[in-house]
Amino acid sequence: QLELAESGGGLVQPGGSLRLSCAASASIFRFNAMGWYRQAPGKQRELVATITSAGSTNYPDSVKGRFTISRGNAKNPVYLQMNSLKPEDTAVYYCHIATMLNDYWGQGTQVTVSS
Repeated sequence: QLELAESGGGLVQPGGSLRLSCAASASIFRFNAMGWYRQAPGKQRELVATITSAGSTNYPDSVKGRFTISRGNAKNPVYLQMNSLKPEDTAVYYCHIATMLNDYWGQGTQVTVSS
């Protein structure tokens, strides 16, 4: 069973930056799409960024121009660069990978944007 582990979260001031990483327990060579989602207290989980196997990316308007998703290697397959962070970006961020056979989620990493 593939396991994912996010890292890179933490406390940052408004306007700051963080880079989230997603580590996989086994090498990932083929996938349909990878993405990052977030869930704030009392809210539903929402899409933050996705990237397809063809390299197409998608962002909601709330993060467009500030966040960038990128591919890594087989054991660290996806990253999320977050710039110009705002207090409303505070949430638990989850890595997601969709393969031909299954969907995989990490346990999440907390991102808190506060002065």
